[in-house]
Amino acid sequence: MTPERTRLAASLRELRARTGLSLAALATKTAFSKSSWERYLNGKSLPPRQAVQELCRLAGEPDGRCLALWEIAESEWSGRAQETPAPPPAATPSPTTPSPTTTGPATATGPATATGPATAAGAGASSAAAPAPASRLAGHRSVVAVAVTASVCAVAVGAVAVAAALLPPGADGASRASAEAPPHQDASSSAPHCRGAACEGRNPMGMRCAGSPVTLATRHTADGAWLEVRYSKECGASWARMWGTRVGDRLEVTADGRVHGAEIRTAADADAFVYTPMTVTTPGTTVRTCFRPARDGGRECVTSVPR
Repeated sequence: MTPERTRLAASLRELRARTGLSLAALATKTAFSKSSWERYLNGKSLPPRQAVQELCRLAGEPDGRCLALWEIAESEWSGRAQETPAPPPAATPSPTTPSPTTTGPATATGPATATGPATAAGAGASSAAAPAPASRLAGHRSVVAVAVTASVCAVAVGAVAVAAALLPPGADGASRASAEAPPHQDASSSAPHCRGAACEGRNPMGMRCAGSPVTLATRHTADGAWLEVRYSKECGASWARMWGTRVGDRLEVTADGRVHGAEIRTAADADAFVYTPMTVTTPGTTVRTCFRPARDGGRECVTSVPR
């Protein structure tokens, strides 16, 4: 089972446990059979998008995170996340034996024929102008060797030019690429796309840091909203998320003096998970998260430390 499907199946099992429903009960409350749910929850097959949405509904969970995991798993399942195969290398042209008309020398009185040197006025001149068969064969081999060498060099130069064109411009291109994805990882894979300082201020979902984080703290606020503080050891960063919110609610996360926040701006935001940007943290860093409701209700904060 791929890591993408493993994460999705684990999230679905967590939601199912939250509902307290058996597989048979799930089948009666959804459009999917008991055997189908058994395959979905164990990662034996990829569930339809509708199945993920229905399970989130039964668990009272916004479907944003699970659908994001489903999109990643579905992309891998369908092959859209795989690298495009490289085109086959250009075939090396096969050498052909040159015609004697292109290599045979001509005498002073006429061009060479297809079968031998041209006839001259005297036999002595003809025999002197015609090369020996061994010399002509050696000349052919030299021409072929030069042609093959030139072809190989041309292919190598072309490959270097293509590779150079694909690199980001500027002397700092390598550092920019490492900020987006770790070394030796394809950008479309499920691995995190940043680590450490490269994650500062970035979106945890977009950087694939929210796939399997550690929950440092969970709080149900007096205003009815929920907040969680999360930490990814792989990314070396923490962030917070909120749900069950109202338009105007705000969430802030602070670590080592760096502050990042998020605000519920639309009704669509209020119906989904909303994440703060990430801030770099290491084990032992104090992370302070504060929820500010749109209505006058006072700020609620929670302090947590990743281990």
